[in-house]
Amino acid sequence: MIRRLRAEHGPVMFHQSGGCCDGSSPMCYPKGDFLTSDADAFLGTIDVREAGATGEPADDDLVEVWMSASQFAYWRHTHLTIDIVPGRGAGFSLEGPTGFRFLIRSRLFTDDEYAELGEPRPTVGVVD
Repeated sequence: MIRRLRAEHGPVMFHQSGGCCDGSSPMCYPKGDFLTSDADAFLGTIDVREAGATGEPADDDLVEVWMSASQFAYWRHTHLTIDIVPGRGAGFSLEGPTGFRFLIRSRLFTDDEYAELGEPRPTVGVVD
C-alpha cells in the first residue's frame, strides 16, 4: 500500500498523534504536507523497497515515521508496527479512499530488546 500511495502521491510520511478518533491512527501524508516541529519525535524510517533489494536505499525508498512527543512519552517502551487492514481509512490519511486503513500494533519491548536499545531517545524536530 505504501508503494501504491507513493506512486500516486510522491514521497510520503507517517505521523502518529495522541489524539482521539482519526488522530489515534497512523496518518499517511504526502511528505512535507504535515509540518513537524519540536512537538514531534522522529522515530525512524521504513524501507519500502521490494524484498531482497540490495545496496543503500534512495531517499524516496525511506518513509519517515513521526509521533507527537507527548505520545512518545507514553509509548517509548513499546515496539510499534504500522499495519494495514481492510476498512475505512482516516479522513486525512492517503489510504482513506482505498478500502484499507493503517493501524498501529504494539507490544512492550522484552527485557533483552530494551537492554539492547538503551533508553529510547528519538530525534526531536525536523529531519534535514
